[in-house]
Amino acid sequence: MSQADERKQSSDARFSVRLARTEAELRAAQRLRYDVFVTELGGGGAQVDHAARLECDRFDAYGDHMILCDNFDAQVVGVYRLLRMDQAQSAGQFYCADEYDLAPLTGSGRRLLELGRSCLHPKVRGGAAMMYLWQGLSRYIAQHRIDVLFGAASFHGTDIGALAQPLSLLHHRHLAPEGLRVQAIGDAHQPMDLLPEASIDRRAAMVAVPPLIKAYLRLGGFVGQGAFVDHAFNTTDVCLVLDTARMNPRQVRLYQGGPAMEGKGGAA
Repeated sequence: MSQADERKQSSDARFSVRLARTEAELRAAQRLRYDVFVTELGGGGAQVDHAARLECDRFDAYGDHMILCDNFDAQVVGVYRLLRMDQAQSAGQFYCADEYDLAPLTGSGRRLLELGRSCLHPKVRGGAAMMYLWQGLSRYIAQHRIDVLFGAASFHGTDIGALAQPLSLLHHRHLAPEGLRVQAIGDAHQPMDLLPEASIDRRAAMVAVPPLIKAYLRLGGFVGQGAFVDHAFNTTDVCLVLDTARMNPRQVRLYQGGPAMEGKGGAA
């Protein structure tokens, strides 16, 4: 994000959004991730620094880190990790390539952006904070001419029986078309067509879908084939895919227009 874009935000606004520029800002983002993913949600990982209370991994060194700052106290209260195709090539792969076969995307020749590690501080959930992050993301997408967004988004917990309704609803109603349909891989691959569509309580199932996943679906997003059960993070992941050419114009205007509107991959 350019400094000119950042200056567009009102100086008296509650929040401001920018890419982390310093080691201290990156550490603040990783500390928020620790508070949400480790302390609050019970996750972990080989590179988590418990002594310093930092949730980190090897991909942090390659991606951009979009941070949401509370201008009242200069605290980092939101974060998105962004990994473009060129950055993933430097890292050796995209983060969620360990969970999904991304060949339909990586072989498409289109400009890709992986979204990950999205979270908000509890004090700003349910308000305008996520909208500010999405506005920053919209500017980033335009700057880098991104064609396809994707990333793992998480349900809390690994009890598949408890998630049968929402996972089945996503499979039957929001499965990505062939050209975008990534496939869960490995021993932790979990089929999502657990219930026949006719037996799903659609209202209850949608209530159980995390808010960020629902936001992507409203924009025109899809889910890949199968879920991934991540016991280390205590999550069940779906891969969300959003083709910018298929985005819902009305929802795009809403998310770009102004304040109105978590998962290790991208949850809220």
